[in-house]
Amino acid sequence: MAQKSRSEIRRGVHSRIRKKVRGTAERPRLAVYRSLNHIYAQVIDDDSGNTVASASTTEKAMGLASGGNIEAAKKVGTAIAERTLKAGVSEVVFDRGGYVFHGRVKALIDATREAGLNKTEENNENE
Repeated sequence: MAQKSRSEIRRGVHSRIRKKVRGTAERPRLAVYRSLNHIYAQVIDDDSGNTVASASTTEKAMGLASGGNIEAAKKVGTAIAERTLKAGVSEVVFDRGGYVFHGRVKALIDATREAGLNKTEENNENE
């Protein structure tokens, strides 16, 4: 049996997560994608297939020299939270995309909480 690469394992984990996590109009899904040099976040309404808001380190407006660090992830988290709140959504379902809830992914999600998303939920670190 051939060895699976890290990306193949992540895709399997992500598909299992997506079977359980679904975004609605009232509570859309905050999807995170992390590459080596950048991090991306989208708020998606799965019922209608619309993207409510998005943010990434590739945007010129972010003014980041490097997108592959925790500080950049915090800026993206703050930006996605502001854009989501401006769109009239205050509650989201977090979709970590098969990545371990650690490092840049955790920094992004914590920044969204600090910026005002999911104010009613307790800080639950077992995502």
